[in-house]
Amino acid sequence: MNFTASSADELLSLDSIRGTLIRLEDTIIFYLIERAQFALNAKIYRPGEFEELEKLGFEGSWLQWFLFEIECFHARARRYTSPDEYPFTPISKLPPPIINVQTYPSLLHPASTAHPSTNVNHRILDFYVREIVPVITEGVRVMVKGGDGNESGIGNGNGNGNGNGNGNTKGEDGRDDGNYGSSATRDVEVLQALSRRIHFGMFVSESKFRQAPHEFIPHILSTPPNREALAGLITKPAVEAALLVRLGNKARLFGAELDAQGNLKGEDQRGEGRIKTDEVVKLYRDWVIPLTKDVEVDYLEHRLEGVEQGQIDEWMRAGEGK
Repeated sequence: MNFTASSADELLSLDSIRGTLIRLEDTIIFYLIERAQFALNAKIYRPGEFEELEKLGFEGSWLQWFLFEIECFHARARRYTSPDEYPFTPISKLPPPIINVQTYPSLLHPASTAHPSTNVNHRILDFYVREIVPVITEGVRVMVKGGDGNESGIGNGNGNGNGNGNGNTKGEDGRDDGNYGSSATRDVEVLQALSRRIHFGMFVSESKFRQAPHEFIPHILSTPPNREALAGLITKPAVEAALLVRLGNKARLFGAELDAQGNLKGEDQRGEGRIKTDEVVKLYRDWVIPLTKDVEVDYLEHRLEGVEQGQIDEWMRAGEGK
């Protein structure tokens, strides 16, 4: 989102937020399609698989190294001073910007030392590696090398091949095409888009809080805060249902392949394109929506920290009779 082009009220309008979330749907689907062209390449997600990284003194996985190096560059360009950007690398390990930080409108309630800004990227990374990548890369065909290094067969997404050399065509080898750099590059793109989408839930919470603070305050001030009630105030089942239908339609459309005449190719006529529609819907239903809700409620729990009692009383009086 361009935070310098509009006022705080315009940026926090539900129409503006909705537009951003819909654009992110498109971005996520396209990036998933890009990642799905490469094999699983599971070794890039495990620490200790690349001795080259050990020589550099890096103890994490290939993907974590990619994230660190890319986020160092982006941090110098002040990416993580933007209110909608959250790094996967701990911010304390990233360099400061080399140019002056931009001044943004006051949009979100400031984080405190006791409760720093919510960052759920560790959970995003976990479900992405465990649940998403193995599924979207299932159908990738991998040329399996024989013992003499020659291509001897094709492995499919299930790790099986018909190779006749001495190379292993079973298990993980059938899901490893050696494209470690390309796979990690696409992974970073998907992860950053998912992070923006999920953390944008804080803007949804702030927008709805400003519309009717008196509805939220009693649940925030209860001991402990009533998370279920807060979630109920920001959840609209009909909107979520429509979102999943829209996602399915987009995945079907964006994943389709056309022939030279612009017609759907045979398998795409059956709705089986470059990305599995059901898996995109499942990604949102099982992971993006629940995790976004956690972010939204976490934000609301601490929304009154540092707010003077007089302001809270004023909000409550303004809500009387509504």
